Amino acid sequence: MKTHSARTTLVVGGARSGKSAFAQTLCEESPFNLIYVATSPVFPNDKEMTARIQKHKDDRGPRWQAIEEEIAIERIVKEHDKPDTAILIDCATLWLNNLIYHAFPIQDHVRNLLKAMAASHAHIVIVSNEVGQGIVPTSTEVRQFRDLQGRLNQQLAEACERVVEVRCGLPLLLKPNDQPKIIL
Repeated sequence: MKTHSARTTLVVGGARSGKSAFAQTLCEESPFNLIYVATSPVFPNDKEMTARIQKHKDDRGPRWQAIEEEIAIERIVKEHDKPDTAILIDCATLWLNNLIYHAFPIQDHVRNLLKAMAASHAHIVIVSNEVGQGIVPTSTEVRQFRDLQGRLNQQLAEACERVVEVRCGLPLLLKPNDQPKIIL
């Protein structure tokens, strides 16, 4: 079986596809120091989301250092820029949601993250949701979010050395792609 090592990896998939578990295992199988960047805001009144966050915490072992950061994930990448470190960012979708909610300039933040990732010596795994394979949303705001998420995923995929899609818990390697280039 061919293996693909990479310093930067994007893991994409739908809701409950197994992408976070795959990304976590990928990091845990490495010899590196492990940093988990949680982008989800904590809402004490949202019991379901609180339970999800707690499950993620329970699933991580003592090797992990957790950092909660809703906006400035490029700062975390810069602060932990060491070749013996793996940084798992979970997830880009909630990060994008946070940027929209706070009306921050999305492209500035994306550009800063991509620059930080390119300059970093750390191994970076970023999880993101694939939201564009369903029906066209009826709401303007939801369509705009879907479009922004799709563009963000494209930018992350272009910047990362490896892209893995997870479906039904199964990882599918999208990049690098050893297939010949498709032409007419």
